[in-house]
Amino acid sequence: MSAQVLLASSARGAVLLAAALDAGCLGPAGRRVLVLGEEAAAPGLGDLLGARVDAVVPWREALGAGEWSPRADDVPLWERYLRLAWGLGEERVALAVESVETGPGLALAQVFVDAPLTVYAADARAYGPTRGKLDPLIGTRVERLLHLDLVPGLAPLLLSEFGVGVEAVSAKAYTGVLAEMAEAADDVPSTEGAVLLLGDGSDEALYPRLLAGAAALSYTRAVLAPHDGTPVPSAAAPGLTLTVAAPAALPEVLFARSRPALVVGRSSPALLTAAALYGLPVARTGTEALLERLTPYEHPDRVPLTLLDALLPDLAGGARPDVDVAALVRAVGFVARPRVLPELRPAAEAYLRAAPAAARYFPRRRLAALGLPGGLPAGLAVLSHGAAARRVVRRARAVGRSLGR
Repeated sequence: MSAQVLLASSARGAVLLAAALDAGCLGPAGRRVLVLGEEAAAPGLGDLLGARVDAVVPWREALGAGEWSPRADDVPLWERYLRLAWGLGEERVALAVESVETGPGLALAQVFVDAPLTVYAADARAYGPTRGKLDPLIGTRVERLLHLDLVPGLAPLLLSEFGVGVEAVSAKAYTGVLAEMAEAADDVPSTEGAVLLLGDGSDEALYPRLLAGAAALSYTRAVLAPHDGTPVPSAAAPGLTLTVAAPAALPEVLFARSRPALVVGRSSPALLTAAALYGLPVARTGTEALLERLTPYEHPDRVPLTLLDALLPDLAGGARPDVDVAALVRAVGFVARPRVLPELRPAAEAYLRAAPAAARYFPRRRLAALGLPGGLPAGLAVLSHGAAARRVVRRARAVGRSLGR
């Protein structure tokens, strides 16, 4: 029986790992070691997972900085060191990591060169493409992708270029872990009947927009779940009583404890969790402007933000874009990572020709660079699919690069 090394790189990933263990997704193991990354070392998470594994070890304690990676010549030494430090002996090791593209997950995959890999995705990034051309010596070792079924019927694109099998972790197991966290948490304000506002980053302008939107809908009480490190407003909008929750490991703990009347945010992963796993009313705000500002286009948040924009109603009202979500995600995936998913070009071309309402998701300049429909003025669109047109595009890009030097 093999030993399992489970790497929790984030708080949300730690919860999914616990749920995967509870649901039996990771199978039997002679010994389980949880490696806890700094972003996953939130209060209570170590205890939560410690009851499910044989040992919990902090990443920094064993390997230092999060972006560390081994030199090729040192790999055997590092493997012997970690086997000794983590009590793995000579057992066959299997890895479960949140990412094999960067960071600690890639480093562990490089150290344990023969270990089969399970990758798990705890949010909607599972529906987006792999970040770049992954080393086949890593990609071909990935046996499964575990994910949450946040958009029923939508197939994940992550690691699909390697034909990786996909398995959804039980929603009941995931919400059960969140219920454990909510029960153990201290000083969690009640959201019953209130609007729950989700912070998501360093943009201070988001909070006034959330508060104004809640007040405009005649809510009288709001609970703000701030993003850690972002200054919070000192006052609410007129007619609205505001409670600011302490920054928590996960905002889901708030609606696992009590049921808000509405959950509102811009790009928080908890929006889809609230809708898909708890059946809560949700709304988004500011997603269209954020999509326009998000750079580079292949940013890993591109697909999750696109899903929020396409699936959720706007807080200010108005119709949602009328799009085929599955086709939209495939097209965005190709436009973001054409070298990773070249087989999606025909589907992307067909979608871009047939769905003018989706133009907001695709910058014309990027479409033109890829020779895709919508990237050129209408009079020239007929030329955009030929080899000659693509040669012109390549020459224009080369000239632009030379002028920019």
